Amino acid sequence: MSSPLTITLAKRTADVAAQLASIGRQTFLETFAADNQPADMAEYLEENFTPEKQLEELQDANTLFLLARMNQQLVGYAKLRLHSQLGNHPDRTPEERLEIERLYVLEDWIGTGLGATMMCRALEEGRQNRCRAVVLGVWEKNVRALEFYRRFGFKVIGEHEFVLGTDVQNDLILRKGL
Repeated sequence: MSSPLTITLAKRTADVAAQLASIGRQTFLETFAADNQPADMAEYLEENFTPEKQLEELQDANTLFLLARMNQQLVGYAKLRLHSQLGNHPDRTPEERLEIERLYVLEDWIGTGLGATMMCRALEEGRQNRCRAVVLGVWEKNVRALEFYRRFGFKVIGEHEFVLGTDVQNDLILRKGL
């Protein structure tokens, strides 16, 4: 008997790009709308979650998308970047890193274990691609996400700016060795 949950690598098609644009907008709004200005949210969503922008990201050879479907319905996704330089120290030899640029599940699926299942799959992608570490950026005010990443052993190694519309925010850079 097969599980109703599947997590697969996304195909690089316009149809998938449209699905990513839709779920990307929805999950970003669900996660951040209450803590940000509507105009900043609208500007960010228009710049980053159009079908055209998602198709461009899908076609990048260093980008992988994981799609989580429950009974064929898209309920979460992760955007992974191979060869990331996020958090690399300029005076040291860069290590091969996988960056988790996005990992989101629909609000109704938070707390079900889906995010953890997707994280395990993302870490496995890192191992399969011979990465030595996984890095990510997370808004310093996103307490729920920070706790989630700490449970997986991620540690803060730095910070960088994240621009949401006209609002310059601070993201923490987290790293976990593989």
